[in-house]
Amino acid sequence: MSTQKDMRRVDLVIPYVEPPAAKSDTDISGAMSTTLPMAAMFTRNRMIGWVAVIISIQSWLSESPEQSKNAATPSYMSVFMSLMSLAVTYMPLFFPTPGARGSATADAPAPSPSP
Repeated sequence: MSTQKDMRRVDLVIPYVEPPAAKSDTDISGAMSTTLPMAAMFTRNRMIGWVAVIISIQSWLSESPEQSKNAATPSYMSVFMSLMSLAVTYMPLFFPTPGARGSATADAPAPSPSP
């Protein structure tokens, strides 16, 4: 069996060419890093704010040069927006609203029974 002749022809070899990347590939991490800060600011949910910070930093660090060329806004802007959303969610701790100090019903006198 080892005496068989190799029947492959070198002139018929077709080299492998990688297919071009599809233009319709969506960047889900980029979409999440831009929408989560807005959701955190609207709902004032601190957990969503922290998740927005983590996802935006991850998408910034994993950004390829081609993605940075094609992006409408730079990735560090989404990091800045997520930090701002975190600041907005923690703002009531440092600047309490006047209505939160005491309610109008707490100062009202207790009802007395009618005679």
